[in-house]
Amino acid sequence: MQNTMVSIIMPSYKSERFIAQAIESVISQTYTNWEMIIVDDKSPDNANVIIKSYIEKDKRIQLIELEQNSGPAVARNKAILESKGRYIAFLDSDDMWIATKLEKQILWMQTKKCALSYTSYFIIDESGKEQGVFITKEQVSYWDLLKTNSIGCLTVIYDTDTLGKVLMPNIIKKQDYALWLKILKQIDNGYGMLEPLAYYRIVENSVSRNKFAGLKYLWNIYRDLERLNIFQTLYYFASYIYYGVRKYK
Repeated sequence: MQNTMVSIIMPSYKSERFIAQAIESVISQTYTNWEMIIVDDKSPDNANVIIKSYIEKDKRIQLIELEQNSGPAVARNKAILESKGRYIAFLDSDDMWIATKLEKQILWMQTKKCALSYTSYFIIDESGKEQGVFITKEQVSYWDLLKTNSIGCLTVIYDTDTLGKVLMPNIIKKQDYALWLKILKQIDNGYGMLEPLAYYRIVENSVSRNKFAGLKYLWNIYRDLERLNIFQTLYYFASYIYYGVRKYK
């Protein structure tokens, strides 16, 4: 199984506080055939110093430095285009993986012959203290995902042998959600492992915390990217809000 390379995609912007923990969680993986492509999105902090210290110790890690700040979609897409692995995995710079994540998830994907997989995940605060757990859905279709996003970006792996290199739409927010929808238009379903295999960190004042601002981008995804009519948009928009309120309960 470990003769198949996994390319791990990580954008870096103002990430110096947590990125060492994220990188360490990759280095600790029991599945060892991976490359980690970190893309510096013209970050104003000292994260690159930390990243380069790890590159000196582990040649599986590489850094791409963008000439200007371009947003997480551009950063991730740059890494995807440069990737050499069959499998594309995502990890943000403030999140972490459990050591057996890649080993368990790749074996599971190969056994089920699925092209898009994701897992449940633990929720932690800025200090790393567990705040709860999000249990994902075992299976989602395109139409299921329009109602609610049950896929955590830090848990996703997709198979380029089946899908090719699928890039994130270049939008300001919810790029990952738009990518899952894009992939699910190619296949019938994505499949989820119920076992939590990652740690999602809630950071105060982060982009993902601004839920109300995200609703505007959700509407634009429905109308501009997915080309839903107004009645479909209203239905799925209302469903997304409803399930969003219940999501972590």
